[in-house]
Amino acid sequence: MTDCGSSIYNCNVMELSKIHNPSGNITIVQSDSDLPFRVKRVYYLYDVPGGSERGGHAHKALQQLIVAASGSFDVILDDGFMKKTVHLNRPNYGLMVVPGIWREIINFSSGAICLVLASERYDPSDYIRNYQEFIELKKQLNVS
Repeated sequence: MTDCGSSIYNCNVMELSKIHNPSGNITIVQSDSDLPFRVKRVYYLYDVPGGSERGGHAHKALQQLIVAASGSFDVILDDGFMKKTVHLNRPNYGLMVVPGIWREIINFSSGAICLVLASERYDPSDYIRNYQEFIELKKQLNVS
């Protein structure tokens, strides 16, 4: 993992700029001024069936900003030692997730859209998809 010292406390909700207009609000996110990384990939989850979970993995190097563009959902963050749940339900707030954090996204409301801005292009080798492997890696990094 790129950052062996990563913990759930390195993951924070940040308020994004919101420009109010009577005909509709706009939120702008810019790589150079609003994020600690350059955006190399954008994706979004939608039409998630009730009771379904997404995520269920960690990244070795990737950083992400997760936003509830519509509706709401919970993000469970796990650093191998502690867990916390963050509820996202406003499109002008985003959750920064650092490398080395296991994440699960649950409790999608009807019509929810989970927008993700990522620091890297898709790379299957950056994923840790097995939770036991993740825990063992975190333990090894904590000992050394």
